Amino acid sequence: MKLYAKTIPQTLPNWATVVTQSADLFEIEINDKHPNFQSLLEELETEIEPGTFGVKAEDLCSRLGFDLSNPNLYQLLEQAQTLISEIATHPDYKQLLDEGYTPDLNIADAQTALTYLQWELDRNRKPSA
Repeated sequence: MKLYAKTIPQTLPNWATVVTQSADLFEIEINDKHPNFQSLLEELETEIEPGTFGVKAEDLCSRLGFDLSNPNLYQLLEQAQTLISEIATHPDYKQLLDEGYTPDLNIADAQTALTYLQWELDRNRKPSA
């Protein structure tokens, strides 16, 4: 799991690592399988809406001392493509497909939609000739 922050504390937990750093953005990789991170999630878990339990990113970042950044759309697209790829290769997903699961929107459709969005962003960034 990755987080993007404007500021971070001087010392990070052993399950968090700075991947990249620029003048105004830290990219932090979180080992979300680490038991200490899992304990923190359990401690912060709340009912987000009736029947839905989870951890709000704002609460997590506040506890860690991160000033959460709003990543740009390119970063979000990259993260979404990575997650979709992980879903596509996950054994549980493959088992569902083997058992006859046929989603209205398949993995390839989702990847294509994200690619089209990225192309549109690229097209709008370049000056027209």
